[in-house]
This record gives sequence, structure tokens and C-alpha cells, in this order.
Amino acid sequence: MKRLCIIDDEPGHRLMVRAIMEDAGWDVVEAGSGEDGLRLLREELHAAEPGQRSGVVLLDMRMPGMDGRQTLHALQRLRPELPVVMLTAYGSVDVAVEAMKRGAFDFLTKPADNEELLATLEKAHEYGRLLAESAALARGSTDALAADLEPCRTLVGESPAMREVKELIARAGPSEATILILGESGTGKELIAEALHAASRRAAMPMIKINCAALPEQLLESELFGYKKGAFTGAVKDKPGRFVLADGGTLFLDEIGELPMAVQAKLLRALQERVIEPLGGVKPVPVDVRVLAATNKDLAQAIAEGTFREDLYFRLNILEITAPPLRERLEDVPLLASHLLDKLARKNRRAAPAVSGLFLDALRPYPWPGNVRELENVLERALILASTDMLQPAQLPPRVLEARSPAVSGAGAHMAAVISPALLEEAEREAIVKALDAHRGHRERTAQALGISRRTLQYKISRYGLAKRRDAADNDSLQ
Repeated sequence: MKRLCIIDDEPGHRLMVRAIMEDAGWDVVEAGSGEDGLRLLREELHAAEPGQRSGVVLLDMRMPGMDGRQTLHALQRLRPELPVVMLTAYGSVDVAVEAMKRGAFDFLTKPADNEELLATLEKAHEYGRLLAESAALARGSTDALAADLEPCRTLVGESPAMREVKELIARAGPSEATILILGESGTGKELIAEALHAASRRAAMPMIKINCAALPEQLLESELFGYKKGAFTGAVKDKPGRFVLADGGTLFLDEIGELPMAVQAKLLRALQERVIEPLGGVKPVPVDVRVLAATNKDLAQAIAEGTFREDLYFRLNILEITAPPLRERLEDVPLLASHLLDKLARKNRRAAPAVSGLFLDALRPYPWPGNVRELENVLERALILASTDMLQPAQLPPRVLEARSPAVSGAGAHMAAVISPALLEEAEREAIVKALDAHRGHRERTAQALGISRRTLQYKISRYGLAKRRDAADNDSLQ
């Protein structure tokens, strides 16, 4: 059955349109504001089968609160394939043109003629149906590739530890579960959260982030839950909190272990009941948010010390993902270095440098207490200090060089200079071979997994004599 969603603040007009469309055999749902309409359509998206969702929206241009323009913009993010017909009591050409430019399917003057209303909505529904069919056909050929690449594209590394993280993201991303991300500073917890959001059904909606350690308690509470006008001195108007801004999407709470106890209680209620109470408010506000949290603290110890609520911990920790420290995946250092140097070269507006085997060799023995963040800082320093297009150990800070073995830093340095590059090249070749095999020879996916450009991968394949390797399935995917 065709389904229409009316978003209009005038109950009498909604009733009239409902009568017309139900007489024509349509199913009709309605909302009295832009906010309520978005919530209704979002609930359809999560709960209903595609055939049971609204196929057309009839949207009033002039409404209090979120007006038609703002609602149209939000609808295009939520369901870009959904046709929207705009309504206004002001039949000016300028308003009509603006609505069409903003992506409206058509435009009607309020109150619309019954036959014109029905004909316009029928055309819009047919257009939406054809658009959905076309999108479904396109998705059929690209979904598998997108699912494989997109969520984890920023997570560089093919070590067993990183493969385990990527597999967890692939399994947990599409769920609605609250996930706790653990790991030392600089290990990439925020990147894991971004990958989880990208792998979810909420990927088209906002991902809002907040660092719980960066704000004092009073300010943190108002940032999370918002406040009403007059809630405190200086609150001259309502302000939505991060929960409301993330409605329909994902809220990432970094450094959750630093959350004050009073705020923990309000967060627990938000997770349990899916409602929040803004400061100075008397009415709970429903929210539809998936929460991801991260910490470098031992929360079990914090619970024992009475600084973290045990019930909140269990609510957050439905699934746990640990970001491995760099010292536990040193085999990823060459790939990370290549990826980070490409990024830093773009940042500093210069060509990506070549890297000597000795330079990479010097990076490996260092334990990297600051993890990937420290590696990035060290590489940026080297890039700035380099006087040639080839990075050498001389550009590394003393603490990194001093971590090398005595044979390298002492009298045996010359022999190490002869042997180490070959060993490192063999390690890099092995990593590329494993990645090619894991992705069945597909160069684009292999480059994404390794965190390097396709051009760099092509060069390394040629350098290491891997050009004749073939995809096991079609014997030709490297071409």
C-alpha cells in the first residue's frame, strides 16, 4: 500500500489531506512538527520493512521550530531517495523556486486542489519507487565491496591484532549495541569508533564526539544534555545538547572514565530509558542515539575506588574492543610509516619522501609508549628536518635511535647497514603478499587495507616481482 507522511502544524489541514488520500487507498501517517516528522520517519527506517515505509512526504514550508527548509535538509540526509512535496500558503514564485533548488520533488499552494494534490503525490510516489529500484540495483553490485572496504579504511595494518579488531568492527558495526573501546593513549580508539559508525545503519546520520576529560562538570552536563532558557545565569535561549545533535546517529564519549559521578547517573538513565532531561527542563526529551565510549583507564579499578558506577559500566560494556598498542604490532610499522608520511606530506604541501631501509630499521626496536600518535610526531619531525628526498636515521630523535641494539649503534653499525634493509624489504614484501592474498589480489582493496595509495602499491608490486600474482578466483584481478 502507498504510504504518505504529512508534516504540517495545522491539524485541520492534516485531517483534510488524510481524508482525501485514504479515500484513494493510501495509508497516511502524520506529524505536527518537523522534529516529530523526522522522528517518525527515523523509526520507520529502523523498524519497518522497506515496503511499509512512507513513500512520499507532504511538508509544510512554514512551521514553528524546525521549519520546512530545515526539515527538508534533514530528510535528504536521512532518506535521500524519498520524494518531498512542499506546501505553503504563500504561493510566491521565489519560494517555489527555492524549494525546488533545495531538492523538493514538487510544490503546491495551500490549500491544494483535491485532484492536483492526488495527482502530484501519485507522481512523486512513482518517482520514488523508480529511484529506489535503481538504487537497489546499484547497491547489489557495490555493497559487498563497500562493506569490505569502507568501515575500516582508516585502520592501517595487517597484523593479527589489527585483523582481529577489523573483524570485530565488521560484526559489531551493524548492531545497535553500546560498545566500550579500550586502549592506551594514541592507539586509535577514535578511529575505531568512526569505523563502527561507518559500518552501522546510522552511517548517514551525524556522529557527534565529546571528550569527557576536557570540560568541567557543570559545562560537561550542559554540553551533553543541553539546557533550557533561564536554567542559569547566561542561559538566554534553549541550547540542544550533544545527545539531541546526535539524534538518529552516534554519540562518541571519549575518556568516559573521567565522567563525574553526577553526570554518570544522567547518562545511565539516557542509556536505559532513551530519554534525557536538559538543565532547567521539566519534560523528558526522547532520543534515538547509539553510544560508543572509549577510555584508557582501568574501569574495574575505578569501580573498586568508587569513582565509576558499576551499573553504568555494565550498560556500556555490551561489547568490548581493545585497540592494540603499537609495541604489540611492530610488523605494522612500515605500513603505518608509509600511510602517515603520505598524510604528512599533504599536510606540509610537499612530495612524499622515499624511506631508506635504515630509517625503517631504526623505527622497529623502539617500544613507542605514545603509540601511533608518537610515531606520527616522529615522522613529521623527520619530514621537516630532511634535506633530501630520502629519509635517513639522522632525522630521528635520540630516544628512538638509542633503542637500537648495540650492534647497530656501536661498532657493528656498518654490517647492520648492509643487512637490515634486505630484512626489512623481505618483511614488507611478505606483508604485501599476505594482504594481496587476503583480498584475492584486488589492488584497490589491498591498498586500502595497507593504508597506502594504489600508485604506491603498484610500485611495490613491481619492485618485489609480484606482478604475476593472480587472483585465485578469476586469475586476472591484478590487472
